[in-house]
Amino acid sequence: MNTGSDEPGEVVVASDGAADETRADGARDGQGLGSKAPEFIKARRALHLSWQVGVFVIGLAVVVAGIIMLPLPGPGWVVIFGGMAIWATEFVWAQLVLRWTKRKVTEAAQRALDPAVRRRNIVLTSIGLVIVIALVGIYIWKFGVVMPWKIKDQ
Repeated sequence: MNTGSDEPGEVVVASDGAADETRADGARDGQGLGSKAPEFIKARRALHLSWQVGVFVIGLAVVVAGIIMLPLPGPGWVVIFGGMAIWATEFVWAQLVLRWTKRKVTEAAQRALDPAVRRRNIVLTSIGLVIVIALVGIYIWKFGVVMPWKIKDQ
């Protein structure tokens, strides 16, 4: 159990309930935002700026690779979110976008597990499947099964 202390046997009690409020996404206000670069890099402005440029370029390359994978075979969205996670190690705007995305994905997953939504999805999928089977059956009845290549000519 998390008691709020690193020392065994110690228990930390908050004196004011409002001082330790956590948001719905589990993060405290302002905590966790900002650069995750090592302290020796953050201490030198030129080094920190070059670190940020490097993180941005690497994140951009990963995001562009994910965008390329969207129409092509590959895990496009997963790679895009990976690039966003790389950016989130250094940039506050990317951390906020990533938090918003995680919250929306969690909400969508909870909605998808709702029994009424699941029943609706099953009914719609069944109707769509019946329509596709009927169309394929009509096509085969009207035109028959014709292979696009000539096996007899070989």
